Amino acid sequence: MSLAVICPIRRGHGHSSGEVVMSGTHAGTAAIVTGASRGIGLAIAERLVAEGAKVVITARKPDALDAAVAKLGPDNATSVAGGADDQAHQEEVVATALERYGRIDYLVNNTGINPAYGSLLDLDPVVSAKIFGVNVIAALEWVKKVHAAWMKANGGAVVNVASVAGLRAAPNIAMYGSSKAALIHLTEELAYELGPTIRVNAVAPAVVKTRFASALFEGQEEQVVQNYPLKRLGAPGDIAGAVSFLLSDNAAWITGHTLTVDGGLTLGGGV
Repeated sequence: MSLAVICPIRRGHGHSSGEVVMSGTHAGTAAIVTGASRGIGLAIAERLVAEGAKVVITARKPDALDAAVAKLGPDNATSVAGGADDQAHQEEVVATALERYGRIDYLVNNTGINPAYGSLLDLDPVVSAKIFGVNVIAALEWVKKVHAAWMKANGGAVVNVASVAGLRAAPNIAMYGSSKAALIHLTEELAYELGPTIRVNAVAPAVVKTRFASALFEGQEEQVVQNYPLKRLGAPGDIAGAVSFLLSDNAAWITGHTLTVDGGLTLGGGV
């Protein structure tokens, strides 16, 4: 059931949510979604397009982006390839959104990397810096550029994709989790600074069945899901629905919040 049709669109404060089958609830809006050639990012872009938004999606690989745009529909989406932590790329994406759609109502910082698996004591400091550079500093830089180009004057809504690993200790992915904890705190700080016309929230997924998380469940999914009260892993659409809600006017009095989307995993205190 959708709550999307209850609230009218109010420009500058986030707009409306709803099931993918609904249309028009994000009509007249435009979004930037980073890391959106597949997985959670693509599901978020699909959800927003299904609800009437136009999207600019980013990722490193042009071929994957071309396939994603074909799936979303060329009238609804455009893409720009590049690294999420490359400031020239960020500027190009913002300029493309304004040129193509004339506005940037939403920013979804979905890009995240985890190139290291194992003990913190074995972690190369260069790798640590890269994880924080992409997962935290780049997210801030995206907000700064979108703020300067559109949201400062017109308002908007931001959602950062964090992780339950930023809420609980997560052995073997500890630096990734530390970066997501920093992203959650960054979300709170930005919400404080950018209100009242810009809302900033986050989602914290548990394990979602994507290529990015495959090492955490492949070959052991039946065992892994026993830790979840809902007895299944997440699907990208689960996260897309939460993001759509936080961008919407249904969440018009919510800012600085991290919504845990985890099938109940953290109820037991673990990740």
